[in-house]
Amino acid sequence: MGEVYMELFISKRAKTSKGPTFIQYNDYEMTTLETALTILVAMFLLGGIGYVFYQHLIAAAFLAMLGLYAPRLRKKELVIKRKSLLQLQFKQALASLSSALSAGKSVENAFQDTLIDLRLLYPDPRALIVRELETINRRIENGETIELALKDLSERSQIDDIGQFTEVFVTCKRTGGNLVHVIRRTASIIQEKLDIQQEISVMMAQKRFESRVLAFAPVIVIAVLSFSSPDYMEPIYQGITGYLIMTVALVVLLGCFGITKMIMNIKV
Repeated sequence: MGEVYMELFISKRAKTSKGPTFIQYNDYEMTTLETALTILVAMFLLGGIGYVFYQHLIAAAFLAMLGLYAPRLRKKELVIKRKSLLQLQFKQALASLSSALSAGKSVENAFQDTLIDLRLLYPDPRALIVRELETINRRIENGETIELALKDLSERSQIDDIGQFTEVFVTCKRTGGNLVHVIRRTASIIQEKLDIQQEISVMMAQKRFESRVLAFAPVIVIAVLSFSSPDYMEPIYQGITGYLIMTVALVVLLGCFGITKMIMNIKV
């Protein structure tokens, strides 16, 4: 099961305690198992790095304790992954919605047909876009307007493409514009943008892998030298000067890793 499907959250906008639940895309509630595994893996890695750099159990334990902060960082990564997945699935929904409207169907029927198409494309009933389309259609059946349903999705997701589509849709419905033409044009622009983002992501995938390898390479080199030639590395692990040198090296390594991650985080 994909990690992005593991947690759903109760929306503050739910009308009653028995009402529908909505995913809050800017938050991710990790399960106890996820939290424990994240902390254990982080503590193991940090503790190993600490021992390699200092060969001292107290220093390794101190660095390992920083792993308690790992769930916060992991949550941010999971939020980004889930929003990226919704953005990609939203692209498919726009294509289906545009086709249904071009065929002359009403907006309400077009959303129903889009849900049918997306269920074929994403058989998993927990797929994000399938759940969102089910919610939109259910709210329409209960007498709410499509505009309110889309605005709620836009506010919960905080994704620019969904927000821009919602603004265009609401404005067009309000002013009585050519809804089919506007939605088709908007969908085309958003799809082109997402295609560019995917191309950049594919191009950067190899570079991201290389940056991670380079980030861990110094740790591996130090570990190999420490355990294969302990006499050669002995001065580094003795005295204040040796510990100071290793501390500076560790800080520089972490700084390079952070800078590399910022450079690789390209947004279109």
